[in-house]
Amino acid sequence: MKKENIWEKYNTRQLKELEALNDSYRAFLDEGKTERECVSLIVNRIEKEGYVELNRIIKGKKKLKAGDKVYAVNMDKSIVMFHIGKTPIEEGMNILGAHIDSPRLDVKQNPLYEEEDFAYLDTHYYGGIKKYQWVAIPLALHGVIVKKDGTTVIVNVGEEEDDPVFFISDLLPHLAAEQMEKKANKFIEGEALDIIVGNRPLKGVEKDKVTAGVLKILQEQYGVEEEDFLSAELEIVPAGKAREAGFDKSMILAYGQDDRVCAYTSLEAMLSVKSPKRTACCLLVDKEEIGSVGATGMQSKFFENTLAEVLNCMGKFSELTLRRTLASCRMLSSDVSSAFDPSYASSFDKKNVAYLGRGMVFNKFTGARGKSGSNDANAEYLAFIRKVMEDAKVSFQTAELGKVDLGGGGTIAYILSLYGMDVIDCGVAVLNMHAPYEATSKADIYETKCGYAAFLLAE
Repeated sequence: MKKENIWEKYNTRQLKELEALNDSYRAFLDEGKTERECVSLIVNRIEKEGYVELNRIIKGKKKLKAGDKVYAVNMDKSIVMFHIGKTPIEEGMNILGAHIDSPRLDVKQNPLYEEEDFAYLDTHYYGGIKKYQWVAIPLALHGVIVKKDGTTVIVNVGEEEDDPVFFISDLLPHLAAEQMEKKANKFIEGEALDIIVGNRPLKGVEKDKVTAGVLKILQEQYGVEEEDFLSAELEIVPAGKAREAGFDKSMILAYGQDDRVCAYTSLEAMLSVKSPKRTACCLLVDKEEIGSVGATGMQSKFFENTLAEVLNCMGKFSELTLRRTLASCRMLSSDVSSAFDPSYASSFDKKNVAYLGRGMVFNKFTGARGKSGSNDANAEYLAFIRKVMEDAKVSFQTAELGKVDLGGGGTIAYILSLYGMDVIDCGVAVLNMHAPYEATSKADIYETKCGYAAFLLAE
């Protein structure tokens, strides 16, 4: 059942919509390179669309009813939105769930040091990366520094044209004979991923003159001291903007598309819904790249607790109603899939792999080897999804994550499936996944947004 390239099916109106969606998507990627930045962007956007923070509803002792739109934020790193439908909520919701964290480098708590007139920030990589891909490229610094008095300082350096950038040095080929003999996973060690942040000594200082100069700049520009790194969350990401790729501009090349491409299309689908029969929900969480752990990951009780508050504001809360609601939900675990790469064809099963430009991707199961760690969607739910997509004329394909026994991966799907709801993984095919710059098809992005919108309206 070979799926064809979908570019030729679009009319002039659809092509115009496709390009507009991808233009706004690139802007979202540029402005949202961290979880905090994504949540801030989303809140600003949805409040203009009539969404109200749930805490305001609770404090005002107001009741929620059909048509109301509310949201809740968890520690500035996760967010959930509800558009209350006409059908009783205990009959279930239609949920889109994606993650907004991406592989990167995190700055350690005691990071600043000097070595032979270079000032460095010590880092610890986050998520699955090929470490050698991160050397000798321009890097930016994003995040927050929270001072003892509670003041939060926002840091964003390396994105503007006149900003400095940072980098990790690499050994020149002329001296790299021994390095080139190492395996790829040892070619660059994790402790060698420290970024260079300065080389100019500060006059009048006896020792560590370069770090002293860096600290002087931090004090002048941000009002922070070295000790303030202890309460900082600083992320190192590739510097620069998302770009159109190919002579035909058919693709997007950018950092963080796993999984912000699915988060963005989920958000756009959510905002396109005007009067859903079943309550529509969009859940965007943190920490998926390291197992969905912690207070802001999908394994936390944030979603469950927030839904309990929503039910209470509707005058319907009980433990039994909460359980019934969760079990009756349908969910699309909105996450990316690996795209077929002709340069590495031996890693894929060509009959069961996603292709760029052939529509949104459904993964009946993920996991690794023997489906370990996988949610495995049932046949009845797949049949339901097929009908929804075909009725909406959405182009889709099905896939697995590489050849059996070769690898695999996980998503948040299995966590939500524990409630007994129907869940399937679906999203956009990505080339160069987890690299500093990932590639997607504009057509797949457009098709996925349309598919998510159709799902939210499904009865």
